[in-house]
Amino acid sequence: GIGEHVWLGEIDENSFHNIDDPNCERRKKNAFVGLTNLGATCYVNTFLQMWFLNLELRQALYLCPSTCSKLASGEGIPSDKDYEPQTICEHLQYLFALLQNSKRRYIDPSGFVKALGLDTGQQQDAQEFSKLFMSLLEDTLSKQKNPDVRNIVQKQFCGEYAYVTVCNQCGRESKLMSKFYELELNIQGHKQLTDCITEFLKEEKLEGDNRYFCETCQSKQNATRKIRLLSLPCTLNLQLMRFVFDRQTGHKKKLNTYIGFSELLDMEPFMEQKNGVYVYELSAVLIHRGVSAYSGHYIAHVKDPQTGEWYKFNDEDIEKMEGKKLQLGIEEDLAEPSKSQTRKPKCGKGTHCSRNAYMLVYRLQSREKSPTIEVPAFLQELVERDNCKFEEWCNEMAEMRKQSVARGKIKHEEVKELYKRLPAEAGSPYDFISLDWLQKWLDESTPPKPIDNSACLCSHGKLHPDKIPIMKRISEYVADFFYRRYGGGPRLNVKALCKDCVVERCRILRLKNQLNEDYKTVTNLLKVTVKGTDGFWVGKASLRSWRQLALEQLNEPDEDTEHSNGKMNGNTQNKDESNEEKREEEEELNFNEDIVCPHGDLCISENERRVVSREAWAKLKQYFPKAPEFPNNKECCSQCKILEREGEENEALHKMMASEQKTSLQNLFHDKCRPCLGSWPQETDELYIVSQFFVEEWRKFVRRPTRCSPVSSVGNSALLCPHGGLMFTFASMTQEDSKLIALIWPSEWERIQKLFVVDHVIKITRTQAAGGDPEGARYVSEPQLCPECREGLLCQQQRDLREYTQATIYIHKVVDNKKTNGGAKRQKVSHQSYVTYQKQGIRRSTRHRKVRGEKALLVSANQTLKDLKIQIMHAFSVAPFDQNLSIDGKVLSDDTATLGSLGVIPESVILLKADEPIADYAAMDDVMQVCMPEEGFKGTGLLGH
Repeated sequence: GIGEHVWLGEIDENSFHNIDDPNCERRKKNAFVGLTNLGATCYVNTFLQMWFLNLELRQALYLCPSTCSKLASGEGIPSDKDYEPQTICEHLQYLFALLQNSKRRYIDPSGFVKALGLDTGQQQDAQEFSKLFMSLLEDTLSKQKNPDVRNIVQKQFCGEYAYVTVCNQCGRESKLMSKFYELELNIQGHKQLTDCITEFLKEEKLEGDNRYFCETCQSKQNATRKIRLLSLPCTLNLQLMRFVFDRQTGHKKKLNTYIGFSELLDMEPFMEQKNGVYVYELSAVLIHRGVSAYSGHYIAHVKDPQTGEWYKFNDEDIEKMEGKKLQLGIEEDLAEPSKSQTRKPKCGKGTHCSRNAYMLVYRLQSREKSPTIEVPAFLQELVERDNCKFEEWCNEMAEMRKQSVARGKIKHEEVKELYKRLPAEAGSPYDFISLDWLQKWLDESTPPKPIDNSACLCSHGKLHPDKIPIMKRISEYVADFFYRRYGGGPRLNVKALCKDCVVERCRILRLKNQLNEDYKTVTNLLKVTVKGTDGFWVGKASLRSWRQLALEQLNEPDEDTEHSNGKMNGNTQNKDESNEEKREEEEELNFNEDIVCPHGDLCISENERRVVSREAWAKLKQYFPKAPEFPNNKECCSQCKILEREGEENEALHKMMASEQKTSLQNLFHDKCRPCLGSWPQETDELYIVSQFFVEEWRKFVRRPTRCSPVSSVGNSALLCPHGGLMFTFASMTQEDSKLIALIWPSEWERIQKLFVVDHVIKITRTQAAGGDPEGARYVSEPQLCPECREGLLCQQQRDLREYTQATIYIHKVVDNKKTNGGAKRQKVSHQSYVTYQKQGIRRSTRHRKVRGEKALLVSANQTLKDLKIQIMHAFSVAPFDQNLSIDGKVLSDDTATLGSLGVIPESVILLKADEPIADYAAMDDVMQVCMPEEGFKGTGLLGH
């Protein structure tokens, strides 16, 4: 029952290792090489495979000189260094050479992707990538001297059309010539590719406000405008505009409508000049699988120009189509989101329909045989180096498989031989060995370490009886073999079982069986009144729960099992020392310790204990042998008696003191008739200041003099800086700092000076202006404000607001621009509500009361708004691009800005208004990409030119 059956029969050699056959990574004969998907780079892979099969482009790139070709013509390419392409052309050269002659089933394009600065985890617009890369390649090759290299992009992909505008009044025709590398065709409302081309060339009327200014008429006239195709390239790229901007949602969406297209496309009806050869053959179909513009997977169907066979390129996997035919059916089925979708139209011979094709590539029909492209010598040398590395890897993997098989066969023979002798026969010597170790010995994937039986030992150093289920008894012969070969210990033979532990376990079992009977006996004994001194003190709480305590104690692993020093009385050590509540709970479980005072003696409170008979105590001691024992003639703790008397005296003194202070400072206690700086009282020109913390602590004492400590000093030093200056301005004390101070009448101040120790006097004096104008009054503080320390305090407050970590903020979801459940009544949370003046003696509650429709998030000041939107997405199931966030009326829109810079502080409330979600965010093959406001290829090498 430990997995031995795997070894006892005939075993397949492949079960001895978990290494795949390296030949599975080898390129098959006459097959193409795949490209690794680096995360979300399938869109790059499809274009690379399509461009690789454009033989003219590949030939031109091979002719492009590089640093590597110069080295090869000189001293040769250094063998001790890996080749690192320096330019985009060199990267493409090397990639094409590997795709052509590599022995690998697929290659890694990370060098090329890294050179472009692309984010491998962010899926991008494939059509935009194609345009930008062609532009970059053309710009790079324009510096080449060889015209076949310099003009290859224009020759292969560049056509020309003219915007022709005709004045309806005079018939004047004006032309604006323009080059194109692809035709962008609208597919909305169309079913056939030719209809899309017709609409692209459709005549447009310029009327009303859109009239055309005619140079001949010298005035605005009605006119017509259309596009005329003047010339077409060898390779005609037709972009089907599947990804369009949805004005209702403000985001892109995919048009999943079927478009029909033929394998032969005659462009002559669409040309201005009809005397040329304009018949094109379909050479590639680029597919986007998925129903959303923000997720999905890209693949390419490309025709081999040399054989005419169609291949499906899906990252590492390449599939050859049967019968030299293009087959799109599988891809269309995979994208089916629901049964209610439009059915696929029937297609005739030589025609196809797709709702996922986003780019069609046609090649000019030619009877010439496709050229054979040879890899230049310097590139072939690099490919052969990579092939050598691949062969070395294959050999290394094969050798590892071979070694694993050899070890497995040895283990197989060892197990078959030992398993027969593993059981200990009756009367023969035996050893106990860990079941876990035996299982690892049988598992070849984890070679066994030395035998370790220490976890099965009791505190006496012998085999614990409770550990028998995780041990196996084996013959002494096999045990000798194991310890000789693998080492370890200690050995546990026939004498290893601990008799002391067995006896203890038996005692516990007997107690468990006896517990119900003893509970009834003890209950009856407790009803008997104890006379004289023949009894024992027991805590009332312990008596109420002694049966439950005994059961829990008997069911717990004992001290031997856990190698602990815990008492049988239940005084086990708490594993989490930091959890104070758990520790207190553990301590309460100890029987009869509820009547032990802090000095370890009998407590003085007789209400918490009672006397039980000697017979009852004897029964209880069977279950709690180490419980504290107090005969009923035992005196209470003398120290506690002294403390009790002192406590009673102190309580009386505190009550008297509190009553005197409350009477003397009646208005201050009830917070009545308090002066206010905002509306200075007319009856006095002087007011005194104390900290609000002093007032609150004093009120606590007056309310509960027996539970709270008396306040002896005012502690005004907390309101002053180290130089003795005041830390608050008159204006701040009337506003944000008003909750930190309390204003005192002169008469109250006299009484305060008599009742408390005053360390510093803080006074505000009003000087009346001439004429008694209250608005012209001046206010002077003693001591005066310290400007430097005040500035430092403000700077510290601002720094705290910008540098917080793991602080709580609240996200409140808004419906129809209204806060739910009365949230609009919440007071605005100011910066000062977060900052707590850190000097001793000033405290302030900053607790925020959460309301319904609101969730708390933990954030840091240095995280970006984009990170916050991801958190909100998980909390509210609202995609980031559907989130409209604001704080205090200010819209939060910069996703790269940090929360600190946006003014988000701890306890802030951010309003979330969610837009209606766009359809289906589910990903197909790739992981769904979180859609933030699009940046496209900003910051990549594609825009560097």
